[in-house]
Amino acid sequence: MTRKNSSVTYGGLGDENNVTAYKKISVGGIALSPDNDEREAFDIVAKELRRAGINPARLRFDICKKSVDARKKNDVKLVYSVAVSSEDKDFLFTARSVSRIRGQVTPIIDASPSVSYGNERVSCPPLVVGMGPAGLFCALMLAENGYRPIIIDRGDGISERCNKTRIFMQTGSLDTDCNIQFGAGGAGTFSDGKLVTRVNDARVGYILRRFCDFGAPEDILINAKPHIGTDLLVDIVDRMLERIKELGGKVIYRCKLNSIEELPDGNIKAVTSCADILCSGLILATGHSARDIYAMLMKKSYAVEPKPFSLGLRIEHLQENIDKALLGDFAGHAKLGRGEYHLSDTTSGRGVYTFCMCPGGEVIAAASEEGGVVVNGMSKHARDGRNANSAILASVRPDDYGNSCDAAIELQRRLERLAFAEGGSDYYAPFQTVGDFLGGVSVSEPQGVLPTYRNGKVRAARLDKILPDFITDELRRGLLSFEKKIKGFAAPDAILTGVETRSSAPVRILRTERLCAVGHDRVYPCGEGAGYAGGITSAAVDGVRIAQAVMARFAASGSEAEP
Repeated sequence: MTRKNSSVTYGGLGDENNVTAYKKISVGGIALSPDNDEREAFDIVAKELRRAGINPARLRFDICKKSVDARKKNDVKLVYSVAVSSEDKDFLFTARSVSRIRGQVTPIIDASPSVSYGNERVSCPPLVVGMGPAGLFCALMLAENGYRPIIIDRGDGISERCNKTRIFMQTGSLDTDCNIQFGAGGAGTFSDGKLVTRVNDARVGYILRRFCDFGAPEDILINAKPHIGTDLLVDIVDRMLERIKELGGKVIYRCKLNSIEELPDGNIKAVTSCADILCSGLILATGHSARDIYAMLMKKSYAVEPKPFSLGLRIEHLQENIDKALLGDFAGHAKLGRGEYHLSDTTSGRGVYTFCMCPGGEVIAAASEEGGVVVNGMSKHARDGRNANSAILASVRPDDYGNSCDAAIELQRRLERLAFAEGGSDYYAPFQTVGDFLGGVSVSEPQGVLPTYRNGKVRAARLDKILPDFITDELRRGLLSFEKKIKGFAAPDAILTGVETRSSAPVRILRTERLCAVGHDRVYPCGEGAGYAGGITSAAVDGVRIAQAVMARFAASGSEAEP
């Protein structure tokens, strides 16, 4: 077996006294050419184990992580981490033997989130408001532990929601309660299902495994940049909701929370568009676009504070050009997939970056309010579309908009309405070529790169006349900076479409150490809409965290009452 195109770097574990024993370890940093069989990584690890005095004969080897190293375009590598374990239940890697292994050695701990049950008895079940990743995973964990939660959403179930978004894309007829932002699965359902997160939390592995339990491809457990794809995610969400119902939970669609009333007996009355719902605890997982919820909470004097967020545009390139720029001669290699990027530049002190990059995807119409245009990005699992797209965003600080929650939301809304007007007031989106945007003109029509928003329903406009000057200046600077990192990023025929205003929540609902809203003992702000997450995985993690807090407080037997 040749190793002509392979290499491995070893570094050493460190102080062996810091470790007692491992049941399972990972040996990483094994770089192979994409043309090599990945099983060569097993041979390299086995050789290193023998050198360290460990007999690999009865050990099991599995790829546990895989990433692409494309820093050298003429020498692209796949970098593997190999999990090493034994079928022998009594086998352990000793501290001394592990310390002899050269390489990036880390323990692997396969653990589910801890669950403890409280003794505070209640007469009604918990209520989860919102069916995005935070609400879904919170309700699922509660259901699987006997709490029989009720979960509601203002939008429809998956099938009808897909139909409503399809109608909007085709005709411009917007359902303000069921769209890209609202409905079963939340905003993340229509965003490629990217599961990359910077959250360093043991629950991340649990979230990925649970996605696989409901039909996600197993490679999300291995790939450094896991994604599911919108076409697969819709069925996964449906299965999760069915499981909640099978376990005694109740799922209610087209049910909008209007108000929260705290009763003398400690229970909560959720005033909804369907009926009043009594609950032992109310989990607010309403997402970053539920502006009416923010308004209701502020009217009731909940502690809500403005926070930094981002504003910008969507940029589109030909995916084949991105592949060539990132992967060189390896572009199109079956093992590497489509080229992906994440770029940032903070040299100005403010910060500009790319976000939610969708290889082979499309720009989607993400409006949820009448008279506003909002863009986002989406890919199917195959990522086989003609264009690559990504948000290009500039950071917004509270002092940019007056340091108030109302002003933060109004800034988003004002830009969305300006984009609507510039697009022709019919949900066409305003667009501009990168060349025109950098030049401060709007004279070019799409040529090499064709806009994908609503299959080309765009109109030429001056995007710099929509965005605040400080955002425009930062985006222009970012385009030129990113051109130095990816050749062609600022190509004149690349397309910009606006506006991207919903990358994160503009406010945060403050909560205590017990994860309750400040001053409201049984209301639990949760996920991205509450200001505690920034994507599918981190939102799901926060949903699990809230479920753990609810279970640690309340007795499971308290959910025996019929919802």
